[in-house]
Amino acid sequence: MATTRLISMHQNKGKTIAACLADRTDYVKNPDKTNDDELLSSYQCDPRTVQGEFMLSKRQYDDITGRKQASNVIAYQIRQAFKPGGITPELANKIGYELGMSFTKGNHAFIVATHIDKAHIHNHIIFNSTSLDCTKKFRDFLGSGRAIAKISDRICLENGLSIIENPKRSKEHYGKWLGDNKPLSHSDKLRQTIDEALVQKPKTFDEFLQFMQSAGYEIKSGKHYAFKSAEQKKFIRLRSLGAGYSEDEIKEIINDKVPKREVKKSTAKQPKRQEKSVNLLVDIQAKLQQGKGKDYEQWAKIFNLKQMSQTVNFLQKHKLLAYADLEEKAKKCTATFDELNTQIKTAEKRMAEIQVLKKHIINYAKTKAIYTNYRKAGYSKKFYEEHRAELTLHKAAKTAFEELGVKKLHTIKALQAECDELFSEKNKAYSKYHIARKEMQDILTAKANIDRLLGLEQEQKAKEKSQEQRSAEL
Repeated sequence: MATTRLISMHQNKGKTIAACLADRTDYVKNPDKTNDDELLSSYQCDPRTVQGEFMLSKRQYDDITGRKQASNVIAYQIRQAFKPGGITPELANKIGYELGMSFTKGNHAFIVATHIDKAHIHNHIIFNSTSLDCTKKFRDFLGSGRAIAKISDRICLENGLSIIENPKRSKEHYGKWLGDNKPLSHSDKLRQTIDEALVQKPKTFDEFLQFMQSAGYEIKSGKHYAFKSAEQKKFIRLRSLGAGYSEDEIKEIINDKVPKREVKKSTAKQPKRQEKSVNLLVDIQAKLQQGKGKDYEQWAKIFNLKQMSQTVNFLQKHKLLAYADLEEKAKKCTATFDELNTQIKTAEKRMAEIQVLKKHIINYAKTKAIYTNYRKAGYSKKFYEEHRAELTLHKAAKTAFEELGVKKLHTIKALQAECDELFSEKNKAYSKYHIARKEMQDILTAKANIDRLLGLEQEQKAKEKSQEQRSAEL
């Protein structure tokens, strides 16, 4: 779970905009807080020269629009804090980047610095108040805080994290009160799973039900739909979950909030019966040692019997009754998933490199004339101070070209064509990625259940043999 806050960054009295930007960005980029810069990411800017790039865009805004900045807001910061122990620094940075992209809609350059110096991991997302095309300024609007919170919640759900239900304002430090939340109830978990299902944008209510089943919920249809997870003893009806979770409301969300059409009962399409998901067997002895009672033991035994039945049905359907075939299938599924994952990561890495390269090529072209004049001026200190931002960008572009091994500058058009091709390849891989992941998870779960069953049988045989030996000795 995460809390968020939008902060306007103002120009301090007696300081230049450049100095104020440097103070703010230097603080968030502190290598002691970001694991030696490993937890820094950015969009349409380089963290090393972010101050100069923000400044250059503001000067271009003045030149293009002829308007002078009315307010003293120079940038905006989104703070995003996570519950202690609930997330890795790498995932937090990824989520922060997605939050920055979603909220700014890709129209503003930003950096994401993930700090790990506190008990709670938190992000500082600083985005330029000036748009990338240098023609507009971001204006804080009524409800912007709620908008950021909703985007953050959605991204957290997509990444398997919980969210804060009905957050209340608190006088405590934003990172402190995160650890005081109570465990989610079965109803809360059901609401959360429904939210996750709707994030996937199912086209029909049947597809929504399929997602719920794949998430481990048993569905009971009839006059009212009800759901039950492996942890629940009783079904929970949709209508008992409150506003926004009734069957009609979910259907309206699926249909982009179009009012529900009147459908006669005789012609209404009934949900298709889907194969139940295979879940892992419960380690009953381990759970009992944790203090679970007899009621839990009885439930777990019934649950395990159901899961073994579903596992056998699953293996029969896929013709994997021979253990060697199951093992081979598990290896192939894992290899296919790993290959797709590598393909996607490679494409994303190259696309990120192209974005950085494009930005440096543009900065190089914009500042080339100023650098030429600087050289003609005999590298004058006065000239340098007057054009510090532009010259810093020019130097950074040259350094980047050297680091990337660029000997001949590509055209922006050629780089964009390569990026478009990579994007297309990545989308094709993604269309297979989710199917491959689901197939791999099902196969590995079934194999784990069989492995556990075989292990239990061997353990039981060993106990029986030991008892026979003791009886013989007596």
